[in-house]
Amino acid sequence: MSLTQLYIANEIGREVASALGELGVMAFRDLNSETSAFQRTFTQEIRRLDNVERQLRYFHAQMDKASIPMRSIYEFENINTLAAPSASEIDELADRSQGLEQRISSLNDSYETLKKREVELTEWRWVLKEAGGFFDRARGQTDEIRQSVDGDDAPLLRDVEQAGQNGDAQGDRSFSVMNIGFVAGVIPRERIAAFERILWRTLRGNLYMNQSEIPEPIINPETNEEISKNVFVIFAHGKEVIAKIRKISESLGADLYSVDENSEMRRDQIHEVNTRLGDLANVLSNTKRTLDAELTQIGRSLAAWIKTSKTPPTYNKTNKFTLGFQTIIDAYGTAKYQEVNPGLPTIVTFPFLFAVMFGDFGHGFIMTMAASAMIYYEKPLSRGKLDELFSMAFFGRYIMLMMGIFSMYTGAIYCDIFSKEMALFPSMWEWPSDFKAGQTVEAHRVDGRVYPFGMDWRWHDTENDLLFSNSYKMKLSILLGWAHMTYSLCLSFINARHFKSPIDIWGNFVPGMLFFQSIFGYLVFCIVYKWSVDWYAIGQSPPGLLNMLIYMFLKPGTVEEELYSGQAVVQVILLLIAVCCVPILLFLKPFYLRWEHNKARAMGYRGIGESTRVSALDDDDDDEHAGQMNGGRDSYGDDEDGAALITQDIGDAEHEEFEFSEVMIHQVIHTIEFCLNCVSHTASYLRLWALSLAHQQLSIVLWTMTLKNAFAQTGAMGVLFVTVMFYMWFFLTIAVLVVMEGTSAMLHSLRLHWVEAMSKHFIGDGVPFEPFSFKILLEEDAEGVA
Repeated sequence: MSLTQLYIANEIGREVASALGELGVMAFRDLNSETSAFQRTFTQEIRRLDNVERQLRYFHAQMDKASIPMRSIYEFENINTLAAPSASEIDELADRSQGLEQRISSLNDSYETLKKREVELTEWRWVLKEAGGFFDRARGQTDEIRQSVDGDDAPLLRDVEQAGQNGDAQGDRSFSVMNIGFVAGVIPRERIAAFERILWRTLRGNLYMNQSEIPEPIINPETNEEISKNVFVIFAHGKEVIAKIRKISESLGADLYSVDENSEMRRDQIHEVNTRLGDLANVLSNTKRTLDAELTQIGRSLAAWIKTSKTPPTYNKTNKFTLGFQTIIDAYGTAKYQEVNPGLPTIVTFPFLFAVMFGDFGHGFIMTMAASAMIYYEKPLSRGKLDELFSMAFFGRYIMLMMGIFSMYTGAIYCDIFSKEMALFPSMWEWPSDFKAGQTVEAHRVDGRVYPFGMDWRWHDTENDLLFSNSYKMKLSILLGWAHMTYSLCLSFINARHFKSPIDIWGNFVPGMLFFQSIFGYLVFCIVYKWSVDWYAIGQSPPGLLNMLIYMFLKPGTVEEELYSGQAVVQVILLLIAVCCVPILLFLKPFYLRWEHNKARAMGYRGIGESTRVSALDDDDDDEHAGQMNGGRDSYGDDEDGAALITQDIGDAEHEEFEFSEVMIHQVIHTIEFCLNCVSHTASYLRLWALSLAHQQLSIVLWTMTLKNAFAQTGAMGVLFVTVMFYMWFFLTIAVLVVMEGTSAMLHSLRLHWVEAMSKHFIGDGVPFEPFSFKILLEEDAEGVA
């Protein structure tokens, strides 16, 4: 170790720090540790970058508002080597962002102002259109507005009746001459009922109101929401009353518009409004096209501006039901940003695999009731202080609930309830009625009868019960393991497709899936096929599948016990497919990556520390200029999409220089692990059979040693013995079979998810999202005090 002091000019400080960071051989000492962050020289630059980030968020929000898609970041993946941005590039990007923000803001403000004006003109047109009918009805229905008010608020009818008695010419005189005023406008439809009640109570009925619905909704230019509105015209007597109506209308959100009572003038107003709306539509169309063009151009480069190679943190939204399952996954590792989250399928697969090992209807019912009680009393329990063991169970109460429900289901499949049979349906087997003591009795199958659900309960307490159930559960565990691993392997395809990595699809997923299915998929097919054939009906003994799988590798083309015709040829073909997939797994991805790297270098890309740079500031218009600046070599190669990426490798090694040897070694290790794990992981699922057998036999032993012996006693001592043995049986069932066996089955199910399933698609090297939260800090402090 050497202590070195560097004197660097401010102009090149950032470039030197970036180069030292690329080397990764120097640790810095803070010589101004007592200086706060706000007093440091780079504070203004950080603030400027924060402002640029705010501007980029503004661009994104405007694009979402205009429904303009942003170019995907994965379309920039042809840029292999990414250099840190220089100070001049950052200055240029900041200036460009400032200018774009001002332009977008100006265009957006102009567009919203024009839209507001368009809404106002549209509403005014509807008011003018409906007002003519209102005026005619108001003159023709004056008998509906009699009032009993003295002074200036004299009844409206009196003036109108006097005008009618003086002849038609006098009857057509204006409302203003008769001291009758009116207010016209539009109001949201949901407020019209309250509007009428307030007016009627405030003015004591001294008004005449007409209103009609606008058939088409009005678009709010600020929120883009559709609002249903009504046109109204209110006639009243006296200026004070009219002023009061205006105040009430405006307080309820109504928009008031001027309407001429003369029909000729109204027609002129309508014509003027239509003309202005037409002109406004043209201006709006031009403004919208300009704004969309600006946002579309921004959208081509927005994903790349100030882009960083550091993986974003992963946030998985959970609730009180999914939190426990997500915690199981996070204990293994956090998924990368936008990677498939295995926590979702775990909600089903984890309790189901647990139930396969724990399958007993009675034990599952006890677990379900315990979990249901914790869920029912979760509020008082969460407020109280719990001991460590019970707090763990309480945290996983929803996991326990699912495990209990699934255990009841598998218990019904196994026909087990506290190790005893569940006679849900008539058995398909019958015992002979006449037999001698000590004689071996053989059950006979009832013709035409099939047990409809799960295993037949007659198998309980038979001598060949274990022989039958072991064979069934062993093969069933292989089927479940194959399905679980195949499903998990398919998730790697989803990840590769989402991240646009075809080499991972063709170099890892496809050969891996062919290898796995050629061997163990074929084994599953043979198991199902063997189950589907009634071998004794055709006069043959069922062939052994274990020897068949062994001889498939040791003696290809040789079949001692034939399962189906043409079996030897099929097995040779499948074996050749599996063998051919191994070199593909070994060599395709490393050599493709080397070819891609060499091609990129030939096109002008350079490694870290070399002079050629790519920048998010460049676009399609700058391609020629960039080529001139790089001595005739275009820094984009053949990239027609324009912008590249800016990265900041802060403690991140995602864009290190390509090393073929490292990639090759990594792929060799991956291939060896995958091929060997296909065998070991499939065998590992036999724990489903082993744990199920252990749980069933332990339950039988407990029943035999307690209640079965107690039921053999008679008399008063028999009653006492049964009572004592029942409490012993119940306590041991809870402590041993439910708690201890349940914990064991849960750990084995956890291992099957962490090792056998998640290793097929999941590395768990993501960064969890840990927000700064006072609530979390206070909870951590409270736990520390406790």
